[in-house]
Amino acid sequence: MALAQELDKSVETGSLSDESKGLTFGELIRDYEPLPDTKWRFGKPNYATVNKFYFENRAMKHKEGSLEAVVTNIVKNWEVESHHIASPHQWKTMDVSKFQAAVNGGCPANAQLMADIGPYNLLVGETADYTSKVSFEDSNKNFGSTFPEGFAWEVLEVYSGPPTVTFKWRHFGKMSGTFTDKKGKEHKGNGEMLNLIGMCIAKVNEELKIESLDIYYAPDDMIKPLLSK
Repeated sequence: MALAQELDKSVETGSLSDESKGLTFGELIRDYEPLPDTKWRFGKPNYATVNKFYFENRAMKHKEGSLEAVVTNIVKNWEVESHHIASPHQWKTMDVSKFQAAVNGGCPANAQLMADIGPYNLLVGETADYTSKVSFEDSNKNFGSTFPEGFAWEVLEVYSGPPTVTFKWRHFGKMSGTFTDKKGKEHKGNGEMLNLIGMCIAKVNEELKIESLDIYYAPDDMIKPLLSK
């Protein structure tokens, strides 16, 4: 994921750049078109750095028009909104009236709660060395500092198509920055690649808007490597 470093509540109009869409790298992976009055959390996102890392280090290259390519596009567009657009009323990738997201069968979060705490805090939850009490902005900055080349995401396999889309995913990044634990201690990375594997069951409507996400993975697989380097 492309992680913003500074909080900027300015309004910027227009579509994402070709670099952010992936076009300058020869492949469209994200085609998000914001509303004219979109209010960005940190200013309009630029995915050029993480896209470069994604194309250089991805495990799979899916055929254009394949179900895997479609799911890739939906999730990467969802990431634009969930990380960078503060108001659920401006979200287009989700049916916010129904949306819920749950991790490992836990208590589901609705659209507003996810907007308040942020996707990272939702996904990590309460682990031994990290807590969702960290603010949205501080969490984004922390992971941005940990993975300065970006924390990229890809679809590995899709097992079933709409309306219930089941797929396997990979989150990956080089731990070359600094991670701060819940006690404020900094952990310097050694540049090793972190590979996080998980599953997701997503329910979508006829317009392919996401109604629910059931995510399964081991949060400690992400946090513990950041503390041991």
